[in-house]
Amino acid sequence: MAGLPVYRWRLAPEGLATFRQLRAMGLRPGGQPVVAQLERPRRRRGPLVAYLYRIDLARPVRPMTPAKRAALARANAARRICPACGRDAGYRIPPSLGMCVPCADAPAALAA
Repeated sequence: MAGLPVYRWRLAPEGLATFRQLRAMGLRPGGQPVVAQLERPRRRRGPLVAYLYRIDLARPVRPMTPAKRAALARANAARRICPACGRDAGYRIPPSLGMCVPCADAPAALAA
Protein backbone atom coordinates (compact mmCIF):
# COMPACT_ATOMS: atom_id res chain seq x y z
CA MET A 1 0.00 0.00 0.00
CA ALA A 2 1.41 3.37 -0.97
CA GLY A 3 1.93 5.98 1.72
CA LEU A 4 1.00 9.63 1.63
CA PRO A 5 3.20 12.08 -0.26
CA VAL A 6 5.37 14.02 2.17
CA TYR A 7 6.26 17.68 1.56
CA ARG A 8 8.75 19.76 3.48
CA TRP A 9 7.73 22.88 5.38
CA ARG A 10 6.45 25.66 3.08
CA LEU A 11 6.89 23.50 -0.05
CA ALA A 12 3.38 22.08 -0.42
CA PRO A 13 1.80 22.48 -3.87
CA GLU A 14 -1.01 24.93 -4.58
CA GLY A 15 -4.50 23.63 -3.93
CA LEU A 16 -3.65 21.89 -0.65
CA ALA A 17 -4.17 23.32 2.83
CA THR A 18 -3.97 22.24 6.46
CA PHE A 19 -7.04 22.08 8.68
CA ARG A 20 -6.22 25.46 10.24
CA GLN A 21 -5.71 27.05 6.85
CA LEU A 22 -9.06 25.69 5.69
CA ARG A 23 -10.71 27.04 8.83
CA ALA A 24 -9.18 30.48 8.22
CA MET A 25 -10.79 30.40 4.76
CA GLY A 26 -14.16 29.49 6.30
CA LEU A 27 -13.95 25.89 5.07
CA ARG A 28 -13.80 22.38 6.56
CA PRO A 29 -12.47 19.11 5.11
CA GLY A 30 -16.02 17.75 4.76
CA GLY A 31 -15.19 14.05 5.07
CA GLN A 32 -12.49 13.96 2.40
CA PRO A 33 -9.44 11.80 3.08
CA VAL A 34 -6.01 13.23 3.87
CA VAL A 35 -4.19 13.80 0.57
CA ALA A 36 -0.64 14.53 1.74
CA GLN A 37 1.51 15.24 4.75
CA LEU A 38 3.59 18.28 5.62
CA GLU A 39 6.69 17.88 7.82
CA ARG A 40 8.59 20.57 9.65
CA PRO A 41 11.96 19.38 10.96
CA ARG A 42 12.94 20.04 14.58
CA ARG A 43 16.17 19.63 16.47
CA ARG A 44 16.45 16.74 18.92
CA ARG A 45 12.87 15.58 18.26
CA GLY A 46 10.81 14.11 15.50
CA PRO A 47 9.34 16.42 12.87
CA LEU A 48 6.07 18.28 13.33
CA VAL A 49 3.44 16.78 11.06
CA ALA A 50 0.40 18.45 9.50
CA TYR A 51 -2.09 16.77 7.20
CA LEU A 52 -3.10 18.40 3.94
CA TYR A 53 -6.54 18.46 2.33
CA ARG A 54 -7.71 19.54 -1.12
CA ILE A 55 -9.19 23.02 -1.12
CA ASP A 56 -11.51 22.33 -4.09
CA LEU A 57 -13.23 19.47 -2.19
CA ALA A 58 -13.60 21.43 1.06
CA ARG A 59 -17.04 22.48 2.20
CA PRO A 60 -18.17 25.64 4.00
CA VAL A 61 -18.13 25.64 7.80
CA ARG A 62 -21.53 24.96 9.29
CA PRO A 63 -22.98 28.07 10.95
CA MET A 64 -23.27 28.22 14.74
CA THR A 65 -26.91 27.69 15.72
CA PRO A 66 -28.43 29.30 18.81
CA ALA A 67 -28.71 25.87 20.47
CA LYS A 68 -25.02 25.11 19.86
CA ARG A 69 -24.05 28.56 21.15
CA ALA A 70 -26.09 28.02 24.34
CA ALA A 71 -24.62 24.53 24.88
CA LEU A 72 -21.10 25.91 24.46
CA ALA A 73 -21.81 28.71 26.94
CA ARG A 74 -23.10 26.17 29.51
CA ALA A 75 -20.05 23.93 29.03
CA ASN A 76 -17.65 26.87 29.47
CA ALA A 77 -19.55 28.05 32.56
CA ALA A 78 -19.29 24.56 34.09
CA ARG A 79 -15.50 24.61 33.64
CA ARG A 80 -15.35 27.84 35.69
CA ILE A 81 -17.11 26.44 38.79
CA CYS A 82 -14.71 25.16 41.47
CA PRO A 83 -15.75 21.69 42.73
CA ALA A 84 -14.15 22.37 46.14
CA CYS A 85 -15.76 25.71 47.09
CA GLY A 86 -18.55 25.91 44.49
CA ARG A 87 -17.74 29.49 43.44
CA ASP A 88 -17.26 30.87 39.93
CA ALA A 89 -13.49 31.26 39.64
CA GLY A 90 -13.71 33.84 36.84
CA TYR A 91 -11.43 31.72 34.64
CA ARG A 92 -11.32 28.18 33.28
CA ILE A 93 -10.06 25.93 36.09
CA PRO A 94 -6.87 24.13 35.01
CA PRO A 95 -7.29 20.34 34.86
CA SER A 96 -3.88 19.93 36.51
CA LEU A 97 -5.22 21.57 39.69
CA GLY A 98 -8.81 20.34 39.54
CA MET A 99 -9.91 23.34 41.64
CA CYS A 100 -9.48 27.10 41.75
CA VAL A 101 -6.09 28.51 42.71
CA PRO A 102 -7.11 29.71 46.22
CA CYS A 103 -8.45 26.23 47.06
CA ALA A 104 -5.33 24.59 45.64
CA ASP A 105 -3.07 26.92 47.64
CA ALA A 106 -5.02 26.49 50.91
CA PRO A 107 -3.40 23.15 51.94
CA ALA A 108 0.07 24.56 51.19
CA ALA A 109 -0.67 27.64 53.34
CA LEU A 110 -1.88 25.47 56.23
CA ALA A 111 1.23 23.25 56.05
CA ALA A 112 3.59 26.23 56.29
